[in-house]
Amino acid sequence: MNITRLDAAAADFSARLGKLLAYADDVDEAVERSAQSILADVKARGDAAVLEYTSRFDGLKAVSMHALKVTADEIDAALNAIPAARRTALEAAALRVRSYHERQKAASWTYAEPDGTVLGQQVTPLDRAGLYVPGGKAAYPSSVLMNAIPARVAGVSELIMVSPAPGGDTNPLVLAAAAIAGVDTIYRIGGAQAVGALAYGTETIPQVDKIVGPGNAFVAAAKRRVFGTVGIDMIAGPSEILVISDGSADPDWVAMDLFSQAEHDEIAQAILLCPDAVFIDRVARSIERQISTMPRAAIIEKSITARGALIKTRDLAHACEIANHIAPEHLELSVADPDALLPLIRHAGAIFMGVYSSEALGDYCAGPNHVLPTARTARFSSPLGVYDFQKRSSIIKVSREGARTLGKIASTLAHGEGLPAHAKSAEFRL
Repeated sequence: MNITRLDAAAADFSARLGKLLAYADDVDEAVERSAQSILADVKARGDAAVLEYTSRFDGLKAVSMHALKVTADEIDAALNAIPAARRTALEAAALRVRSYHERQKAASWTYAEPDGTVLGQQVTPLDRAGLYVPGGKAAYPSSVLMNAIPARVAGVSELIMVSPAPGGDTNPLVLAAAAIAGVDTIYRIGGAQAVGALAYGTETIPQVDKIVGPGNAFVAAAKRRVFGTVGIDMIAGPSEILVISDGSADPDWVAMDLFSQAEHDEIAQAILLCPDAVFIDRVARSIERQISTMPRAAIIEKSITARGALIKTRDLAHACEIANHIAPEHLELSVADPDALLPLIRHAGAIFMGVYSSEALGDYCAGPNHVLPTARTARFSSPLGVYDFQKRSSIIKVSREGARTLGKIASTLAHGEGLPAHAKSAEFRL
């Protein structure tokens, strides 16, 4: 396999790394136009448009939205039909995800000033959130847990899930995960039309406050366009993993960790940073040896060949410096003393500490959210969390004495900005 090998000491390293990291997130104008048209139609015609597009794109003909709603009996049947081991695993993962996110809840607070003025912040949950779940060949029950549970922990009153069901089939594991996570309502709809229904509301589906969850190019385009009408979580790019190794780990483990993200799709990215050239060679040989054992070998090979790399660094501190520039979705500190490196890391979606902390555990059951910033957005973005389903309102309760003090300040600044009504409003209270 032809995997890129780079030396961070080389004069052209920065240029070559930049080329490697470049992700052509080119907006497909045809997709954008289609999404815009569908959204406008759903906004104008509501249920009728959603039914029409569901019939056209998913081959699922229904006379009413009620027929596209997953019944409570169907959800219970799915929960009871899945293998016992899978149900137990879903429940164990949900418990861990819920326990972690309980610690993220923000509380309201206030403080009083000497003159009696009270200032503070009130934290309240969103009323309603929409969860988009891919359907068809893709089935990600873990994503249902990761998106729904933080919303529930935050106190969101109603959670509506949409998922395309080509031919009418909805994955039972996805339904089971929705039941365990506490989703209220599920509709068999997908694509831009589902995003539009959640964003604008229809005769049947109420408008939500925020839409979360992954989707295809049409879903991403629709989410971009409805942002501002409703909130969205993020527009996610291809999956990424960056492993920093000191050469102490098993090279087979490191190679498989790189595979774990490369197998998502051909444009996923898997990179190793290591100061030990001998260990890099061992990982390269392990990649060559293990690739043939992978059911998704073709995808892994294309991913690693196109966007993967094995990079020799000066030392571990240098590796951390490069990692901060890359700002990866997943960062594994596969070293003997990960705690020593942690203070050097500023930008990463999730940080996996030590050789036993495989990224795969974070995907399913460690507890932290697996919805993470990609494409270097970890420089300014965070994992999905309870805070994404809460909002903050400022509390300002000014005393009579406080109004005299603050009024003079406000009046002066208002006159400076040329806003006399502002100034008068403050002066009336002096």
